[in-house]
Amino acid sequence: MAEFLAHLSDPVLLATPVFLLFVAIEILALHVLGHDDNVIGYSVKDTRTSMSMGAVAVVINGVFRIAMLFVFAALYELAPVKFSPHDWWTWVLMLLGQEIVFYAYHRASHRVRIMWAGHQVHHSSKHYNFSTALRQKWTPYFQLPFWSILALAGIPPWMILTGLSIDLVYQFFVHTEKIRKLPRWFEYVFNTPSHHRVHHGSDQEYLDANYGGILIIWDRMFGSFVPEGKRPTYGLTKNVGSCNLLKVGFHEYGSILRDVRAAGSWRDKLGYLFGPPGWQPKEALSPGRVL
Repeated sequence: MAEFLAHLSDPVLLATPVFLLFVAIEILALHVLGHDDNVIGYSVKDTRTSMSMGAVAVVINGVFRIAMLFVFAALYELAPVKFSPHDWWTWVLMLLGQEIVFYAYHRASHRVRIMWAGHQVHHSSKHYNFSTALRQKWTPYFQLPFWSILALAGIPPWMILTGLSIDLVYQFFVHTEKIRKLPRWFEYVFNTPSHHRVHHGSDQEYLDANYGGILIIWDRMFGSFVPEGKRPTYGLTKNVGSCNLLKVGFHEYGSILRDVRAAGSWRDKLGYLFGPPGWQPKEALSPGRVL
């Protein structure tokens, strides 16, 4: 039991004091050094919303982490090959597997509306700073089928959770406008603040781009990479317009429910659930994609 509980320890939770320290450092740097035309900075209400969403998400994810560990343990027993955590190359396989699974999950979270309903929380801020990284959804359940693949592939369950946490810790540090560009070789291989700013842009040319977590190579391989040009417009194409936590967290679920109820056929109902954001029946007039 002690070993089981030890595997539940979350590096993201342990890193939280570091996250808060970097938020404070960034705020201080903006205050001392001033803003330039390419930096939006912080607002009190927005930062409070982001940090509040993150605090609740930590609790929810902690409970969900227990469920995932049980499911992964059961699936791991079915794996035809089991890799040892004592072999260094198992960690390499885990991290590469984690990255490709994250890419697929993240891309689906933008292209499947019922998944976007949760993920849009992270994109709902019109600011881009370290506190934006803390603005997380309260509905993490779609992670389970994606990361279960790694358990069936023979990766030890606790290593899967560790890899997921490592990915999230890394991604915290790409949520800043203060770092413009890193060395070219690093920008080519890894996700960077520049690449992730594009991902958070609501501009038409930036939509559905740069899904990578730690690595950006999957985007280059699968045609979803877009380099940063003009400064992105952060937020949603149709912003929430509220700092109410429940509205930020669940407004898109309400929109889906209304669309499904009004749909004239089961095909349309499924389209509203599993089609991309902004999906419309063929006979309906489509004003353009709305995120």
